[in-house]
Amino acid sequence: MGNELQPRVRRPKVTVQDLLDRGHDRLRLRVFSTADQLGRIVREPALHRPGLALAGFFKHFAQHRIQVIGLAEYDYLASLSKRLRADRLEQLFGRRVPSVVFARGKHPFDEVGPLSERYGVPVLVTPLITREFQNVATVLLEDLSARRCRVCGTLLEVAGLGLMLEGPAGIGKSETALGLIKRGHALVSDDMTEVRRTGSGTLVGSAVTLTRHYMEIRGIGIIHVPSLFGAASVAAEKPLDLIVTLRRQPDADAEADRIGEARLHTGIVGIRLPQIVIPVAPGRDLVNIVETAALEWRLRQAGQVAARDLDERIKRRLTGASGE
Repeated sequence: MGNELQPRVRRPKVTVQDLLDRGHDRLRLRVFSTADQLGRIVREPALHRPGLALAGFFKHFAQHRIQVIGLAEYDYLASLSKRLRADRLEQLFGRRVPSVVFARGKHPFDEVGPLSERYGVPVLVTPLITREFQNVATVLLEDLSARRCRVCGTLLEVAGLGLMLEGPAGIGKSETALGLIKRGHALVSDDMTEVRRTGSGTLVGSAVTLTRHYMEIRGIGIIHVPSLFGAASVAAEKPLDLIVTLRRQPDADAEADRIGEARLHTGIVGIRLPQIVIPVAPGRDLVNIVETAALEWRLRQAGQVAARDLDERIKRRLTGASGE
């Protein structure tokens, strides 16, 4: 049982500028030349060390990837005559790769500047060793290029879980989230959540940049959560673990789980997530119920299922009674 959320999925176009912006602190990149071409698209979210290409072999050259000149490539180029080095570099830049990065703080050769301008290929320099730069940059590129979508729902961190509240407008998602925040849990996003699919097949949710840390509460208006409840009341992002759907009592009766053995799922970007449907009726303490649902789900993941345990107890009691 369950339903499939089908928002419009998009795969962002990642540019060299995006990598510069996202990796400003971790990659420590600086622009050496052709800063006006930083909008070039990186069509493959991976890096390539062009050792074979610099030796003249281009049969399997990954021209849609950012090219990294590490210590080995740099020393090889330095060993060539100036004329041959210029020829090999021109073959590299002539493929119009997205960008060329010199690692270990190596200063680009004299031939690089003119080639960068001629072919519109930005050249960057990082002080990081090649392996460290590749590891960090690969993770950032995969994150930037991950398939993503926007889902109507409020995402919180509750008892360590990424819990998304979803349901029709006016059902009480934001008010329930506010109560959970006051109990010490953290808001990730209110009403609209941006979800991306990682390379490992998990879903990570975050707020839309414009509305991050803000909530709309009917009767009060817009509030800034960390200003009211402190920095610990918000989280930047959270992997999605559980979908909690709020439905009005008559609509929820068909899917209401009286025992705790029903298995509902909902799908986002092709990934199935466990779902709990909670009926909403006057007088129900939704904050307490949702918090309990999160705690019970954590216990269930640890292998303890209350309904199953109770069933076993009843069976043991009946077996004992029949043997007396």
